Amino acid sequence: MFKKCEGIVIRTNDYGESNKIVTIYSRELGKVGLMARGAKKPSSRLASVTQLFTYGYFFIQAGSGMGTLQQGEVISSMRSIREDIFTTAYASYILELTDKGTDNNKPNPFLFELLYQTIHYMNEGYDTEILMYIYEMKMLNVLGLYPILDECAVCHAKEGTFHFSVREGGFICHRCLEKDPYHFKLTPMTVKLLRLFYYMDLKRLGSISVKPETKKQLHFIIDQYYDEYSGLYLKTKRFLTQMESLKAALPTKSE
Repeated sequence: MFKKCEGIVIRTNDYGESNKIVTIYSRELGKVGLMARGAKKPSSRLASVTQLFTYGYFFIQAGSGMGTLQQGEVISSMRSIREDIFTTAYASYILELTDKGTDNNKPNPFLFELLYQTIHYMNEGYDTEILMYIYEMKMLNVLGLYPILDECAVCHAKEGTFHFSVREGGFICHRCLEKDPYHFKLTPMTVKLLRLFYYMDLKRLGSISVKPETKKQLHFIIDQYYDEYSGLYLKTKRFLTQMESLKAALPTKSE
């Protein structure tokens, strides 16, 4: 039985001397693992379509076990991602988060579209940090997590000055701060962006300019929430942290 699907390569593993096991996240089938025979050979017709980040059409021979990738058609190799080590680090994290946060053969067209748009925008040179924060916020529902961002998690007030409580699972207003002495103080802009990233349609993303201090707050809060509730431990996250430390140590253009 042959199937055609639109997908993105999110993981590759060498198998034997010349084969690869390729994991794609597809619009029609969700996450699927495929045997790509001979794909490690440079002359193989599968060599280009089995590269990480590749977006294209995949022609699969399905069976009782793992499917076989028969052929593929590259729509975009996302070449610009590979040409920058920092962009590669952010995009690799997005792929691993998708891989570890989803089950096989469970289609989610919303998640496919989100993944494609995120990788596409990274390839086009948009702010990779902002795209990562948006993806992380939108991935929460896929993981079965629903932070309270439209009201106070304690008293349910929708008006007030808000901060973040990991223990309460979302925003708490100024009237309820004593309920969690370990809450994290946020600027109004961080509160606004956390809500925006969680609810917005990524297709409507325009030019977003975010101050470094605000990015730092966003990064910290999202990391704290994921550490507490997601149960995910990603190798790419550790590497990304190292890359961010390296990036911070590099001299700016003005220097």
